[in-house]
Amino acid sequence: QMWEEAIALGKELAEQYENEMFDYEQLSELLRKQAQFYENIVKVIRPKPDYFAVGYYGQGFPTFIRNKVFIYRGKEYERREDFEARLLTQFPNAEKMKTTSPPGDDIKNSSGQYIQCFTVKPKLDLPSKFHRPVSEQIVSFYRVNEVQRFEYSRPVRKGEKNPDNEFANMWIERTIYVTAYKLPGILRWFEVKSVFMVEISPLENAIETMQLTNDKINNMVQQHLNDPNLPINPLSMLLNGIVDPAVMGGFTNYEKAFFTEKYMHEHPEDHDKIEKLKDLIAWQIPFLAEGIRLHGEKVTEALRPFHERMEACFRQLRDKVEKQYGVRAALPSVEERRGSRPRSMVRSFTMPSSSRPVSVASVSSISSDSAPSRPGSDGFVLEPLLPKKMHSRSQDKLDKDDLDKDKKEKKKEKRNSKHQEIFDKEFKSTDISLQQSEAVILSETISPLRPQRPKSQVLNVLASERRFSVSPVPPSSQLTPPPITPRTKLSFTIQPNLELNGMSSSDIPDVPPPLPLKGSTADYGNLMESPDLTSPTTSPPAHQRVSP
Repeated sequence: QMWEEAIALGKELAEQYENEMFDYEQLSELLRKQAQFYENIVKVIRPKPDYFAVGYYGQGFPTFIRNKVFIYRGKEYERREDFEARLLTQFPNAEKMKTTSPPGDDIKNSSGQYIQCFTVKPKLDLPSKFHRPVSEQIVSFYRVNEVQRFEYSRPVRKGEKNPDNEFANMWIERTIYVTAYKLPGILRWFEVKSVFMVEISPLENAIETMQLTNDKINNMVQQHLNDPNLPINPLSMLLNGIVDPAVMGGFTNYEKAFFTEKYMHEHPEDHDKIEKLKDLIAWQIPFLAEGIRLHGEKVTEALRPFHERMEACFRQLRDKVEKQYGVRAALPSVEERRGSRPRSMVRSFTMPSSSRPVSVASVSSISSDSAPSRPGSDGFVLEPLLPKKMHSRSQDKLDKDDLDKDKKEKKKEKRNSKHQEIFDKEFKSTDISLQQSEAVILSETISPLRPQRPKSQVLNVLASERRFSVSPVPPSSQLTPPPITPRTKLSFTIQPNLELNGMSSSDIPDVPPPLPLKGSTADYGNLMESPDLTSPTTSPPAHQRVSP
């Protein structure tokens, strides 16, 4: 379940598939696996294994472990007793030590075998890429993986014993173990390379405990926000242990030990630390308020009296803390605590498809799929949907093109109706044989958003040819074709002085060369052919035109 490591290896493989092997099938399968890994990281709760420090003391052990300390990674849900039993099966003659303090030289130089085993806590070492707060579900992996520093804390009492408050003189002796490599690695255990010890004062211990408590409340609230199906019992015990003074006493013991005139007079250097502890106590109230709100939403009717008592205790606690230490702002929004996405990304995931903004490219592609339509004519309204910041030059150009096309469409309808009348008048009455009077050079300009040519435009071209190239009079009296107004997308021009293949207009014979053979009539189907258009040497098959 170390999906973070699998993703790192998958990225190396993806680089090879994409840029070296060009195996896109393997690349697509690999990317699907990575997507599943990312989903597992967020949604699947993984068990956290424990780490154990094991010391082998005595001359009876092999030299590679003799008088050395190792850090072991336990199995999932493995308790220390089970791990010790598994360890002692390898050394049945070894004796288990009862203390956690380092042994003396007498034990190290003895001929026997002594094993010391105790639980250590891994020290979180976040990668540098996490430069902002992220979800606890993501950080939880690094609390027990890719760790190299481990600590063991042992309480030590100094000074006179205070029966009323044990926190006043309870120091913490903390031992830090640094392994040779990060765990887990190719092995589940590595040798400890360095050991050093620090002492934590009672006030520093109180600050650290309050910080851990606040983080624990916040993390559990985040888990319930991410997964509403989690059981409510752990949240109930955590909240009740803090707000109910009859359970653990809360932070009242800290107030009695450190917030007194006597302590301030004896330890003036701890003024800043005391202010920090007060600030942590004040910040605990918003965390508790959010947790109790969630608890009230998920509590069952059987636990309703328990929740009401907890709410009553919390109200008293809140009034007291806000009066003594001030009011802190409410928790940030849920999206910010989860590591919110950019606003545009959140909108793209949450907006329904009917109201989601459609880009210019997608509108154009949708329009081009339907044959006779043009962009913007299939019911999409671009202006209300796109935000102002998304308007670019391409959008303004498209809007301008739509206006121009609407005007041209109206002109085209007028011309089509006029040409249809000419066609009905001249082609329905008589069957006219067509003759070519002069070579016509077709120049066709294709715009980036060119729609397919409608049938009305084909009739338009037929009527145009009829007007300048077809005449019912004998061939001897040829008419001069009228000038033709050029169009934006499809224009026909007559150029008698144009050179073709190095030949001037005087060298071109009277009979033009035949049109090339083509399977489809996409480009040449608009020219009506006659037997006079074919050359004497080549006789392509005549195309039969069917009148509309």
